[in-house]
Amino acid sequence: MSVYCNGHPATAADLAAALVNYGHFTSLQVRGAAVQGLDLHLRRLRQGTEELFGTALDGTRVQAWIAAALQAEGVSDASVRVTVFSRAFDFRQPLKAVPVDVLVSVAAPASMRGTPKHVRSVVYQRDLPHLKHVGTFALFQQRRQAMQDGFDDALFVDAQGRISEGSTWNVAFARGGELVWPQAPALRGTHERLLQAGWGGEPQLAPVGLDQLGGFDAAIGLNATDVWPIAGIDGYRFPGSEALSQRAAEILAAQTWIPL
Repeated sequence: MSVYCNGHPATAADLAAALVNYGHFTSLQVRGAAVQGLDLHLRRLRQGTEELFGTALDGTRVQAWIAAALQAEGVSDASVRVTVFSRAFDFRQPLKAVPVDVLVSVAAPASMRGTPKHVRSVVYQRDLPHLKHVGTFALFQQRRQAMQDGFDDALFVDAQGRISEGSTWNVAFARGGELVWPQAPALRGTHERLLQAGWGGEPQLAPVGLDQLGGFDAAIGLNATDVWPIAGIDGYRFPGSEALSQRAAEILAAQTWIPL
């Protein structure tokens, strides 16, 4: 992995400032120097910067820095993470206006397609779930605990039993030809938006409780990395998940790739 800060190779001092752990990010897959949902990623970064730092982020500059990092690495296919933080941020004076900095990390391209996952539910909700912030410790710990118990990942539900999201992914369910997106406080993903747009018709948004899972015959997980079938949640099984995942993958593959 290579890391750039504000368009230049990151120094130790740059990375040390990021250890304050106050910031937000977006992760994206690049193929042929293009990104699906690039506008959604940039919107996420702008909104997060406004909320956490009270300042505007120049999306055009961020896009140029991503392209420059890829060019410097000599690659056109990659996994890219863009992190917004501030070397000047002081947690003792969090209201002080500070300029923001942008880290762009470039790693090998990734895909999670094809492998069905059996996940378990857990009552948990991320802090500020609408933000893709850098507080990821609990997400990875929940995944680790689920794997220790023989599952592939964790699915979060709120105190009322409503499904919200996976550890680092969104979830959707199907009954017949209808795709349903569970509604509870969660991070709304870029691929979630793209699949909703490509599926056709108005997205079916509704609360989905664990006690309603028996009414669905398929489920998928998805994030910017890919889409994959959910074989089961707790004791529920979804025999139609692989077919649903394949259909979702075809729809996502048809979405526009935006050049950097």
